[in-house]
Amino acid sequence: MEPQSRFRLDIAYDGTDFSGWARQPGRRTVCGVLEEALGVVLRTQVALTVAGRTDAGVHATGQVAHADLDAGLDVTWLVRRLARLLPPDVRVSAVTAVPAEFDARFSALRRHYRYRVATAPFGAEPLRARDTLAWPYPVDLDAVRAASDGLLGEHDFAAFCKRREGATTVRALQELTWTRDGDGVVQAVVAADAFCHSMVRSLVGALLDVARGRRAPDWPAALLRRAERASEVAVAPAHGLTLVAVDYPPAAELAARARTTRRLRVPPT
Repeated sequence: MEPQSRFRLDIAYDGTDFSGWARQPGRRTVCGVLEEALGVVLRTQVALTVAGRTDAGVHATGQVAHADLDAGLDVTWLVRRLARLLPPDVRVSAVTAVPAEFDARFSALRRHYRYRVATAPFGAEPLRARDTLAWPYPVDLDAVRAASDGLLGEHDFAAFCKRREGATTVRALQELTWTRDGDGVVQAVVAADAFCHSMVRSLVGALLDVARGRRAPDWPAALLRRAERASEVAVAPAHGLTLVAVDYPPAAELAARARTTRRLRVPPT
């Protein structure tokens, strides 16, 4: 058996026709399509570990995964072979040798997401309709920015998460900014060390209720006192959301970062 080394894969996909990242029996998923293609090319079973397990319909331009493959792998050849084999809605843009301590999930410092909202009367531009929500209501940017500021920092985001058994909902929200482009598209940029299930779309959904005047700017922050999911929080549609980047520390700090991330955090007091 050939010696194994760890490799990083940089991945982009249009999530419209995928049932999310994670493998599911009988469903077309990003992980399933990629692992199958890698198995065909490399003639061996490949298991991917991913930075962010995106939901059905969510896109990515900056997804990261890792796999342990033959140490002598020609990465340029692999990228080209995958380009020929993969369907057009998923691409592996780069394969890079990384230290054995690199873990796409646990070594990550933060994930960056973007949510696009079209506010023009005609909706989203046709070429952006698959990654932009058509929003038929006004957007009060001052109100939504004030509401966003109240959510920054480390909190228990249970009100905004679909709880998973044994998983913490404590997260450190590092960025939540809103801008309006010249074409009327409002864009939210969200960054955190990690996100729990449906957290980004729930944050956006709550803030869009503030943007249209249905809720006061202090309402989202007040939900942080909840210990369980808030049923009144709408989950924004998946297609407006894109994972755009994942940040990692220098090589010498990878192992320490993974150990820190694996520790179960408790709600701040």
